[in-house]
Amino acid sequence: MYELRVVRERRQGYGPRRHIRAAQDIYDAFRERFVTRDREEFIAVILDGRNQVVGFNVISVGTLTSALVHPREVFKAAILGSAAALILVHNHPSGDPEPSAEDRALTTRLAQAGELIGIRILDHVVIGDGRFRSFSEEGLI
Repeated sequence: MYELRVVRERRQGYGPRRHIRAAQDIYDAFRERFVTRDREEFIAVILDGRNQVVGFNVISVGTLTSALVHPREVFKAAILGSAAALILVHNHPSGDPEPSAEDRALTTRLAQAGELIGIRILDHVVIGDGRFRSFSEEGLI
């Protein structure tokens, strides 16, 4: 037998529901988290139907140059959290936020999986040193 529970953690700095209007909002929310990271970290930000942040889930902590991400892990917390949409965010410890070919392929795969289950991927934000790249703003998603 299995029992599934959603446990909402209260952590300082992520406050009450925050409305996301642009990739800059995601960058502002997560840049401090990534400043000291020496490995890639991949996060799914869970949004409700009004694009308000319900929470976020750390999907993977990887190596200096990659993080293993599977759709099953991305959408598990999204489904349990009754997400309407997700914003993906990860860092590049090299400091260069240019999306890699792997980043692009993963984003396409996750967007397709999201369409199938009814949870849209609104954006994928890659954070580097003091700057970011947004798949949505660049027309890549």
